[in-house]
Amino acid sequence: MLHIQIAAEKITEVFGFPITNALLTSWVVFAVLTALVFFLYRNIRMVPAGIQNVFEAATEAFLGLMEGMFGSREKAERYFPLIATIFFFVVISNWLGILPGVGSIGFFEEHAGEHGETERLFVPLFRSAASDLNFTLALGVIAVLFVNFLGASELGIGKHLAKYFSLKNPIDFFVGILEFISEFAKMVSFSFRLFGNVFAGEVLLAITGFLAPYLVPVPFLGLEVFVGFIQALVFAMLTMVFVSIAVSQH
Repeated sequence: MLHIQIAAEKITEVFGFPITNALLTSWVVFAVLTALVFFLYRNIRMVPAGIQNVFEAATEAFLGLMEGMFGSREKAERYFPLIATIFFFVVISNWLGILPGVGSIGFFEEHAGEHGETERLFVPLFRSAASDLNFTLALGVIAVLFVNFLGASELGIGKHLAKYFSLKNPIDFFVGILEFISEFAKMVSFSFRLFGNVFAGEVLLAITGFLAPYLVPVPFLGLEVFVGFIQALVFAMLTMVFVSIAVSQH
């Protein structure tokens, strides 16, 4: 029986804190990124080769895109760590979510049914981190908080807050209030956009795999690889746009 659950399934508890399969996957993503950074750092060469070539090309392309947005190389390099971290964390999380074993390796748990009967439900050990709304909401909150922190650091706290709270005239006052409310709207749009696309992809793969487990899911896997990359890029690009607005004068 195919069982689809919106909330991430709890695997265990540590000191009363629930450990879900989505949280477990996010830890795996963190470990993969950390190992990759240490590997590149220990094997960096003046004349790049192999995987170093790939990452240097990706870095240059990203910096070129950011330079066009911020108008200077210096600003692009200053804000590159935040934008690149968001991109790589989300894209690796999305791609890990479609690897063999993710969603298919797990255990069975007994749950009470609607009419009091006991039923056994499959609980996957790993699940794409972005298919959990808690993950995407936390990422959205962190992105918006960093945007405002960078804006305050660049312009000063007074000038940055003046974008939201201005008593010069009634129009500026109401526009500032709308801008302040929009910061919370950004968190919601960030989280639900990423969650909706990734969770929909998970459901699509689950249904196609259940109905036609051979060959039919292959094109959808390719589609999910592309969608996972695009969603990570969209999240990073929107963060970059909001940072460029925040560090600019009113």
